[in-house]
Amino acid sequence: MTAVTERKWVSPSAVERLKILQDTKTIAIVGASDKLERASYFVATYLLSSSTYDVYFVNPILAGKGGTILGHPVYASLADIPVKIDMVDVFRRPDDTPAIAREAAEIGAKYFWLQLGIWSDEAAEVAEDLGLKVVMDRCVKIEHARFHGGLHLAGFNTGEISSKRQRIDA
Repeated sequence: MTAVTERKWVSPSAVERLKILQDTKTIAIVGASDKLERASYFVATYLLSSSTYDVYFVNPILAGKGGTILGHPVYASLADIPVKIDMVDVFRRPDDTPAIAREAAEIGAKYFWLQLGIWSDEAAEVAEDLGLKVVMDRCVKIEHARFHGGLHLAGFNTGEISSKRQRIDA
């Protein structure tokens, strides 16, 4: 039988998350992908088209190939981004996140955000000890959309109530 690890860290409230999103002007997406099927690509598309954030992408492999994501350059590290970053939004394995938290603090970021499904008590402790506010296991796109009335853009809330059964073609 596998032991269940108890989560020690407590998430900011909805009001606190809204304040984080309102205070943020620049976001660096660490673990950004140029693959359409990746969550980071979907989030990047939304942020660039439906928000006022300046978005920067970090992926050492793509950066080494001179790659771009949605027409924007890709950087090898947070330190390579030529502007001050407010929020570091992470799409990486939990084991990678403590080091990313340290890098986020080194560049002067204020917020350290781990996407849906990513949780690291160690990263949260590191980030908070270095002065960053932390959000984990939440999607920046979903949070932004819920606070700005845009969940329908992703098909979450169409505003239409129907008892019609969805047709599934074989």
